[in-house]
Amino acid sequence: MTGLLCYCRAGFEPELAAELTARAAGAGHPGYARAERDSGYVVFIADAAKALSRQLPWRELIFARQKLELIAELRGLSTHDRITPIVDALATHATNARFGELVVEHPDSDAAKPLSGLARAFGNALRPALRKAGALSVRDDASLPRLHVCFVAGDHAFVASSDPMDSAPWPLGIPRLRMHADAPSRSALKLEEAFLTLLDVEQRERLLQPGMRAADLGAAPGGWTWVLTRHGLRVIAIDNGPLREHVMQTGLVEHLRADGFSWQPKQPLDWLVCDMVEQPRRVAERMATWFREGWCKHAVFNLKLPMKKRWDETQRCLDDFLDQSGRALHVRAKQLYHDREEITVFATAHAAR
Repeated sequence: MTGLLCYCRAGFEPELAAELTARAAGAGHPGYARAERDSGYVVFIADAAKALSRQLPWRELIFARQKLELIAELRGLSTHDRITPIVDALATHATNARFGELVVEHPDSDAAKPLSGLARAFGNALRPALRKAGALSVRDDASLPRLHVCFVAGDHAFVASSDPMDSAPWPLGIPRLRMHADAPSRSALKLEEAFLTLLDVEQRERLLQPGMRAADLGAAPGGWTWVLTRHGLRVIAIDNGPLREHVMQTGLVEHLRADGFSWQPKQPLDWLVCDMVEQPRRVAERMATWFREGWCKHAVFNLKLPMKKRWDETQRCLDDFLDQSGRALHVRAKQLYHDREEITVFATAHAAR
């Protein structure tokens, strides 16, 4: 079995399947997707999985929280011995294959959540067996591929691998962020996750520096503004609604009661962030205006998706944004764990990368 195993938000399997199919075909690796609604994962069957994986980087996939390369699908596992079939599958897959870490997990779906206890216990039992077989390093080694065992039922599991440099570092691709006591709203977690997921380490260090200037369109009650101030940025918060008092007390925030779709800065800013509830094409058009006019260098914004044809709408919005921006941009978009019926987009001018 060759191909990819990707995790997603439950209910968005058709969107992920459509994305993988379109992007694989565009990369010259046609295949087919197996997807079941609300399962939390999609299997994409294709030849030359390693080559396909290289052409579909994890950070560039929109609806995939995690991207793995398939090794085997094991059905009918015995409750008395699930270990031997996995060890045998690894031996068949590649002689002398060695992994730096074992991750035993399950999809993030209502049907699979009861498997969390099995995943924890099985990982403790499987590690010694893999080390004895020479398939797993004695200590975690980030220079080697990770081995994933994903249970979708008690007798049904996928065995897969991930490149630590081209996959989410968190189990299930979900960063476990805690809601800070001072955060004005849970939306703060979305921007924190966006910076963690859509920007790499070098970009976070270079593009989020104290003293930089930003605008937050649709800022109230101040969740995204609060995140920016924690990075030391000075923020112009645009919203007709009020911001939480402690956000204003940072001394880094200027609150202007104005419409985010018409306000424009008096001078160029480093950052634009936007989480306004509006039609996605209208938001994409306004974000394009900011880049076309040179009002910002970098942006993070959300696009609220419709209930139907969400992959089609995603493509149209991103294409319109790039076309109307009038300049070369590097764009990443992803449906984050803290997103719902939306995707989050990071855009930066090529010269600022």
